[in-house]
Amino acid sequence: MQNIQVPQLLWYGNTMLNLQFPSEWRVHYCPMKGHARQRIGPDGIKEALRNPIGSKTIGQMARQKKEAVILFDDTSRPTRAAEIVPCIIEELNADGISNDHIRFVCALGGHGTSSRIDFVKKLGEDIVEEFPVYNHNAFSNLTDLGMTKLGTPVQINSEVMGCDLKIGLGSVVPHPGSGFGGGAKIILPGVASIESMAHNHGKVGGISMSTFFGVDSTSEKLSVGWGKVEANPMRSDQEEAARMASLDIKVDAVINGYGETSDVFVGDFVDEHRAAAKIARGVYATETVNNADIVVSNAYAKASDATLATQSSVIGLKENGTLVVIVNAPEGQVTHYLVGKFGKKSGGPLYAPYLPKYSRMIVFSQYKVKDPLTPIGEQESVIWTSEWSEVIELLKSTHPGKPTVAVYPYADMQVDEKLL
Repeated sequence: MQNIQVPQLLWYGNTMLNLQFPSEWRVHYCPMKGHARQRIGPDGIKEALRNPIGSKTIGQMARQKKEAVILFDDTSRPTRAAEIVPCIIEELNADGISNDHIRFVCALGGHGTSSRIDFVKKLGEDIVEEFPVYNHNAFSNLTDLGMTKLGTPVQINSEVMGCDLKIGLGSVVPHPGSGFGGGAKIILPGVASIESMAHNHGKVGGISMSTFFGVDSTSEKLSVGWGKVEANPMRSDQEEAARMASLDIKVDAVINGYGETSDVFVGDFVDEHRAAAKIARGVYATETVNNADIVVSNAYAKASDATLATQSSVIGLKENGTLVVIVNAPEGQVTHYLVGKFGKKSGGPLYAPYLPKYSRMIVFSQYKVKDPLTPIGEQESVIWTSEWSEVIELLKSTHPGKPTVAVYPYADMQVDEKLL
């Protein structure tokens, strides 16, 4: 047998999963190019904070401010906020904002709420004990700031708008709509209303579930798609909204193959994001396999939002091929009020039936559910199994002989290098 290890359980011990394949199969292990990039330490984080791109430092901003809010993403994203937040607080404290005037808001976007357990995973026990931490509510407690040039209503979390120093913290990983995550997305969709999200993703981005996840969103004819940040209306609309909300500064991480922070970018949320994207293109770029009979896509960095692991890695899959998605997420799939499922055939404002680009999907998960909230695939078209040996037997039955197999260990982050 051939043995290949892929990462799993980012927020639950960050371990490795061993996969065995028949020795006669042609198995290609396809990591992203920056998977072994060195982890950044506290000194590197502080250096980035001291040298922001296109803005003052957090400390310089704090001298004229009274109330600070730190926006952070949820556990469906790989940002290790606990490593960065203490450095931010140190700057705030040194320049006049005490802990009593600092609060945190989890920029959930359209996702379901986080628990204290989730907050501790992201921020650390000390932060959760010392500071108030709130969930964003996309349905109420919103301040109306008007509309963007493209007609998106900008309705932003009122707790956030009540603070005169707004700091965002997230990560820059490839995204099939706005090019990369990070930057202004901490505001829209992060702390915006469901109406703001629906207009930005649907009307502006031209996205529904059927186009976003079922049909190739990487076409050169589209201005949205993997790695596209310039002249991307979805991205520019988000950036306009962030200006309207007065996002002061953004801290963005680039992630390596161990789920670690390899690079930190700080500054104006457009300038630092573009600088991060230049590095990110090389980190997440992947040499893919053409005409694969089988593609194994491992959901790791965004395991609870595993739909993202079904997209870029299937580009080289044969028309009659099989996609195997590894989804080890103890918490299950994140509730998504915008595109998620809320019934067998019903969902959020942009939900539409899933249209797979492959003939069959197998989901391997040690945490099996009957019908996930975020549609990895339609229930009737997906084979679920909790034993890897069963996956292999199912593959043997439809791919006899010596099938070509491509294994993507970071499928929810890595993208074909030609697209980036």
